[in-house]
Amino acid sequence: MKHHTMLLDCTLRDGAYLLDKKFGDSNIRGIVSGLVKAGIDCIEIGFFQDEGAGDGKTVYLNSEDAKRFIPKEKNGCLFTVLADCSRYSVSNLDKCDGTSIDAVRECFFKGERSRAVENCKVIKDKGYKCFVQPVDILGYSDAELIDFLQEINNVEPYCLSIVDTFGSMYQDDLHRIFEIINHNLIPTCKVGFHSHNNMQMSNALSQEFIRMTYGKREIVVDGTISGMGRGAGNTPTELIAQYLVSQREYNYDIDAILDLIDDYMDNIRTKCSWGYSTPYFIAGCYGAHVNNIAYLTQKNSIRSKDIRYILNKIGAIPRKRYDYNLLEKTYVDYTSSEINDSKTIKKLYDELNGKDILILVPGSSVTSDYINVQKYIEEKKPVIISVNFIHDKIDSDYVYMSNVRRYSLMIGNEKLQKCKKITTSNIKTKPDDNEMIISFNDLIKCGWNNLDNSTIMLLRLLDKFHLDSIALAGFDGYDVNIKSNYATNNLELSNVRDNPMELNEEIHSMLEDYKATRNSHTKIQFITPSRFSEIFDEGIQ
Repeated sequence: MKHHTMLLDCTLRDGAYLLDKKFGDSNIRGIVSGLVKAGIDCIEIGFFQDEGAGDGKTVYLNSEDAKRFIPKEKNGCLFTVLADCSRYSVSNLDKCDGTSIDAVRECFFKGERSRAVENCKVIKDKGYKCFVQPVDILGYSDAELIDFLQEINNVEPYCLSIVDTFGSMYQDDLHRIFEIINHNLIPTCKVGFHSHNNMQMSNALSQEFIRMTYGKREIVVDGTISGMGRGAGNTPTELIAQYLVSQREYNYDIDAILDLIDDYMDNIRTKCSWGYSTPYFIAGCYGAHVNNIAYLTQKNSIRSKDIRYILNKIGAIPRKRYDYNLLEKTYVDYTSSEINDSKTIKKLYDELNGKDILILVPGSSVTSDYINVQKYIEEKKPVIISVNFIHDKIDSDYVYMSNVRRYSLMIGNEKLQKCKKITTSNIKTKPDDNEMIISFNDLIKCGWNNLDNSTIMLLRLLDKFHLDSIALAGFDGYDVNIKSNYATNNLELSNVRDNPMELNEEIHSMLEDYKATRNSHTKIQFITPSRFSEIFDEGIQ
């Protein structure tokens, strides 16, 4: 049993989530060709789905549809696709004729397993090798897993995979599950391993899987080039290939894989991102779907421990899928404290009524256009309110803070102690000296991922007062092509770099809504360049 391991690359399937499944025809063919050249044993070229197929996408209705990406000379490679039980009807599957894909991987949630078993029978009847891919195998009790194995043995599949869907697995889990499977699964069936890197364990677990199964069972190990996949990503194909070459005397062509990384993956990384991060580690800890993390990390006022709390709060079953309405409600409930801020509002009314207001937002133009900002200050002598930051050269009358992370960074700033502070109740409910607490819940408005944008929340607060004018400086919008989007580099955030245009679109939408629903007619103007200035070009609103 010298070569008991098959290496399966699923870049074109698992990586496809990051690109809306649109790799492009030339990229698909190039990646397939490179994997064949590298000698990868199995190549998964995408999905079988009832809907969504099209040019440039790794989505197919059947094997005839997928045939255009299968080389005439397979050089011993086994070609597969993944069929999600809830998204693909096996009635659409044509018979295997040897010129297209060779295998179908049936993927399903625990509650779908009976239907999946019937689908597996059809897949085999139509001449394909059948892989069985149970989602979240850690979600099965030992008894449930044994019952399922007894049921699937009747199908005699080609392979059954240990799928660590949420990247939650440790070595002890892998050993326990493999021993149950190995003891109860028919000996002719291979055992696969599909891992996610939420806890930086993916490569180590894959190597351990190869080591621990030697002499016991033929196996299939999944990987993706550069670890491409949603969230923290997957086991990198190149790492497992190198391990098998250097430690197990396999003969994969590592140079061919490196060429794929240079030719395709470096460019793909400019369009999307993946890899280990603290939020995805938390997802692994709680067995949570990565879409929950993607949604929560867009919130401005959220910390890693807040994500941990919210995932725990929504419960084990809901966090395995994703319910954005539930997440938003839980987030708002968590960050909101019911406080009576009527006295604070009255105090602010007395202090701000009839004044010109300058809002300093920490965009880079506050620094680059400092001379113009200073000129405006000298001419208008406005009340200056800075948002979640302290400017090095401009003294503020008030600092408005609704972003928890920014607040933590600023708390020791000496200039902050000299300013009046307006703090929202998601940060604290009891004021320190020279501080006023405002209801967070009264200033947010649901319907956007970035519902807690601090500047828009401040505009809603100021809408409660009768002001002569409001000027905005540093409310620039986001641009991935500039060195920094912020007045100082230490304010830069990764989610800005990941989704600048989406952030701009949301802020634009929120400003349009603010303009349409505001109570006052105070003139609003931008005194530094902004993507959003045209919204208020009319002057008096």
